[in-house]
Amino acid sequence: MLKLKNYWYNLNDKIRFFVVGCINAFIAYVFYTIFCIILGKNWYQISLAMSWIISSFISFYTQRTFVFKGKGIWYKEYLKCCTTWFFSYVINAVLLEFFVRILGVNIFVSQIFSNLSAAIFTYIVFKIIVFKPEK
Repeated sequence: MLKLKNYWYNLNDKIRFFVVGCINAFIAYVFYTIFCIILGKNWYQISLAMSWIISSFISFYTQRTFVFKGKGIWYKEYLKCCTTWFFSYVINAVLLEFFVRILGVNIFVSQIFSNLSAAIFTYIVFKIIVFKPEK
């Protein structure tokens, strides 16, 4: 187990972010899909908001633990994450609306592309601001 842990943390943080981010994105997408099915396809923006709220807790833990090895005060890091996710959510929601309303793309396919764009933004902010090692 120790060898696996050492191997994991010796990987470039971009690779760790990609792997963990894919898992988190999958979880968020499953929640999004479930909410779209329960609420109906016309409520895709509400489904998006609900999935982001739930998956934020999972994402914070996994990013902090498995990508950035956060060693700061967890609730301060969490507040920074929430701020980052707010802007990431806005990017996701605007792109989702653009793909669905303007381009006429299916809500499920649109969310895949929107979420990918938001993930790139999130990585940059997490790396530079949220989980930056304290001096």
